[in-house]
Amino acid sequence: MKKPLLPLLLLALFSVSSYGQKMSKTKKAIVASIETHKAELISISDSIWALAETAFDEDISSKLLAAYAEKNGFTVERGVAEMPTAFVATYGSGKPVISVLGEFDALPGISQKAQPTKEARVPGGAGHGCGHNLFGTASLASAIAIKERIEAGDLQGTIKFMGTPAEEKFFGKIWMVKAGIWDDVDVNISWHPSALTKADVQSSLALIDFKVEFYGQAAHASSDPWNGRSASDALELYTTGINYYREHVKPTVRIHYHIQDGGQVVNVVPDYSRLWVRVRDTKREGMMPVYEQIQKMAEGAAIMANVEYKISLISGIYEILVNRRGGAIMQENLELLGPIEYTPEEITFGKGIQEATGKPLVGLDSEIRPLEETQEHPMGGSTDVGDVSWNVANINLGVTVAPKDTPWHSWAVVACGGMSIGHKGMLQAAKAMAMTMADLFEDDKLVEEVKAEYIERKGNTVYEPMIPEGPPPINGIEE
Repeated sequence: MKKPLLPLLLLALFSVSSYGQKMSKTKKAIVASIETHKAELISISDSIWALAETAFDEDISSKLLAAYAEKNGFTVERGVAEMPTAFVATYGSGKPVISVLGEFDALPGISQKAQPTKEARVPGGAGHGCGHNLFGTASLASAIAIKERIEAGDLQGTIKFMGTPAEEKFFGKIWMVKAGIWDDVDVNISWHPSALTKADVQSSLALIDFKVEFYGQAAHASSDPWNGRSASDALELYTTGINYYREHVKPTVRIHYHIQDGGQVVNVVPDYSRLWVRVRDTKREGMMPVYEQIQKMAEGAAIMANVEYKISLISGIYEILVNRRGGAIMQENLELLGPIEYTPEEITFGKGIQEATGKPLVGLDSEIRPLEETQEHPMGGSTDVGDVSWNVANINLGVTVAPKDTPWHSWAVVACGGMSIGHKGMLQAAKAMAMTMADLFEDDKLVEEVKAEYIERKGNTVYEPMIPEGPPPINGIEE
């Protein structure tokens, strides 16, 4: 039986992918620019991947990005916000002012070769288990593509690349926000390496880091322990209290701690102990009461062990303030670009990663799905992009750089970030961000719509940076 022709034609029309939509002349030039710089971009990314410099020690990584920005006509201000590896690269003049974030710090202890089986490249060394070698490079590539369009007279305004250090440990963007780095910016763009490709309209978790120290009295652990007051006892009582408290917090709360010093030898009653504590929640307003209660528990532990205690704030970050209007603009450009295509060798590599990490062998996923609904309480990680988003309208993006279900902050992400799977994601992110920025440069109305949503979502909240007085902890937090 023949089916009616009209319904079939309608089905065909509605099934046509928007990936084939015609790009504007400007967007074609943006894509061509990134392809022209491709070899240099991959070289920079691979160099940062191999350097694997951790928080506030990203000396060469920062210099590579800053130097490439200068080579491409940007004016670079180094050492901003009292951080030697932070910088701002600027090109153009006037409005709008659009910025793009670039991160470049690695994680300790997860060095890995660019292969789908676990093997450290440098035993005990650091690795880019969050793909920040790709992050910073892609963002700079997008800024350069926009700079070239401004230079050619196609766009008008100012583009800024923000070199932001220490995201993984100390959250360098907080000090940059405090220093007013985004005060003149209309819209900020950011992306993050992912196992999926999407305009990101989900928030993150607010977080606060603090150090707890206990001070007692040393004594011989056998001959006169009664003369001792154990700082280690206080630490154990404190962590026990935290673990009992977990039953009585909301499901959105996360509490972590890391014991940094629990005593040095077994035959001495320790007179000092220290741990690093972290509290998170989907909202800062939910996190703060938990933080306050856990501080009280440190006092209780000190009383029980008959020791003194001290609490020191390290830093804290806000959850991301979502911008759906900006997300919709990014979504349109992802659809224009279409999904990343992978070679059989890349698919095999991805499945090798999945096999090694005990995940289903489903390969890589760069499908462009419809824009998601924003969840009220999303779970996941935290980022200092949140602090930026409470000070300027922010548009987020995630792009595939690793196989589906890959454990993040692991050797598996490091492996992908040093080969073509990561490279393809990096270039795709650069194109999507630059195309989105082009829309904003070309249409003042879009800029105002994105800013209006930011103002509405922020409401009456007064942003207060959660950092201690003084300079950033570029030399660490240990005694």
